[in-house]
Amino acid sequence: MRLLLATLLCTPILAQAATLSVCTEASPEGFDVVQYNSLTTTNASADMLMNRLVEFDAEQGKLLPSLARSWSISEDGLIYDFKLRDDVQFHHSADFTPSRTLDAQDVLFSFQRMLDEQHPWHKVAASGYPHAQSMQWPSLIAKVEAPDAHSVRITLNRRDATFLATLSMGFASIYSAEYADQLMAAGNPQKLNSAPIGSGPFVFERFQKDAAVRYSANPEYFAGKPGVDRVIFAITPDSNVRLQKLRRGECQIALSPKPQDVQAIAGDTKLKSAQTAAFMTAFVGINSQHPPLDKPQVRQAINLAFDKASYVKAVFEGSAEPANGPYPPNTWSYASELPGYAHDPAKARTLLAEAGLAGGFKTTIWTRPSGSLLNPNPSLGAQLLQADLAKVGIDAEIRVIEWGELIRRAKAGEHDLLFMGWAGDNGDPDNFLTPQFACASVQSGLNFARYCDETLDKLIADGKASSDQNQRSRLYHQAQQIIQEQALWLPLAHPTAFALLSSKVEGYKVSPFGRQNFASVQIAP
Repeated sequence: MRLLLATLLCTPILAQAATLSVCTEASPEGFDVVQYNSLTTTNASADMLMNRLVEFDAEQGKLLPSLARSWSISEDGLIYDFKLRDDVQFHHSADFTPSRTLDAQDVLFSFQRMLDEQHPWHKVAASGYPHAQSMQWPSLIAKVEAPDAHSVRITLNRRDATFLATLSMGFASIYSAEYADQLMAAGNPQKLNSAPIGSGPFVFERFQKDAAVRYSANPEYFAGKPGVDRVIFAITPDSNVRLQKLRRGECQIALSPKPQDVQAIAGDTKLKSAQTAAFMTAFVGINSQHPPLDKPQVRQAINLAFDKASYVKAVFEGSAEPANGPYPPNTWSYASELPGYAHDPAKARTLLAEAGLAGGFKTTIWTRPSGSLLNPNPSLGAQLLQADLAKVGIDAEIRVIEWGELIRRAKAGEHDLLFMGWAGDNGDPDNFLTPQFACASVQSGLNFARYCDETLDKLIADGKASSDQNQRSRLYHQAQQIIQEQALWLPLAHPTAFALLSSKVEGYKVSPFGRQNFASVQIAP
């Protein structure tokens, strides 16, 4: 960690007082990241403003120290001891000046507000804590203690092989307990969501919904001041407009381009693209609590009715591969022996007849208005699904819903068929299974299939409890088989993640997890 810090501090800054403008596709839901589950919100809050005890380095494929400079785990896997850095400064704002550096009380506050129903901050999150709930933290974590000002001990009730990696996720960000106390004393706890304070590379300045988020560089950042002085998230839902702004120099980075946008800049010496295989899956969530979608034959028929190959070709234009299940193929424990569902409308009609629905039924398809990495062309994708379902007698109405509203209502289980996507945070296969298929995730709203099965839930839990990767892999293969047999998703695609850049941008790398790190970005003169 010292070598990494030295490298950052010694890297020459290419341009002083530089402003980096990033064209993003949607507004964050808020900035108190523990309340939300969308990647858009994680990127705008957790990754810009916050830090966690540990961070996952995608290039190295391992966890690295962050706010915790070191850690140890007991032999029984139940006790995690962390030693905190003593040089971490929280941000200053017009309304808050920290009186101390980060210490163990900040970690205790950040965890206990999610875990303790009697904690004064627990009910501040009106919709709860979706990730903490889906990861079953309230039952997993027995206690969080502070042996001294720069030591934290977390004791688990049961072994969990994924726990340390989970601490690198956005919802495990560490907040200033001092700032929280000030807000609560002033009777204004909601300000944590609208005027966030963190310890990360950038400081929040202001947010105008559907327009822009503005940040300034944190001069006291423990890993070294970022290479740009300001960052602007220019919220631009239309990918064509994002490309136009990039060409005009109004943005230096354009996120979530359409595949044709990547092709369109080929040969343009002022622009370039960056890419990586994404650790993500695009899917249609099928609400198993809404009749007749509660019947496995109906969910299987939907999978059989859909011409996935044509969909991937039309929507992703060669930038993705078809998905057969929840995992990307490069995931350890990926069940390559499970073939998924072939395009077979005749068999789909047979299954519907067996379910007593030979005459078909009516349903709805929910999708977002603007494109994203996991759904580059929402309108076309929904229309293709609608047309294929119509061929087997299913009358599906398309409903286009604004992103924030879509997430809120989907978490409440109001949808029938939902175009959605999931990105893993740390390379562990459980990062797909627990949030999307565990029973606790139905309660938290992240389980978009709304499916709770005792056998599947036990396989997921047993996999987390084992430290033997081969055993975990066997359990996860069984879990994937149930997920396919029950047709809980209509898996769509595993995309390639792209970003479009000005040729002057240096130091930016596309994350396979879809997360954004602009701390190392520099802009050449």
